Amino acid sequence: MRYRAKVEVGLKPGHSDPEGETTKQALAELNYPVNRVGVSKVYEIALEAKSLAEAKRLVDEMCRRLLANPVKDNYHFEIEEEK
Repeated sequence: MRYRAKVEVGLKPGHSDPEGETTKQALAELNYPVNRVGVSKVYEIALEAKSLAEAKRLVDEMCRRLLANPVKDNYHFEIEEEK
């Protein structure tokens, strides 16, 4: 079966986010009342798996092994079956 996963990887609280801070400052200079900007990466992955459970296991493994750094990143994902 074919599945599509959407993975979002972002910094854990307490880690500096220079890109987010720069964006926040730029938005403030444009007179937007922004208190915080956080930057995250989104990965869209198409994969083959025998079941939804296997697809979830594979995507979680991808996150732990490559897509997210467990020291500084949090991640979450959604998976849907392609039709």
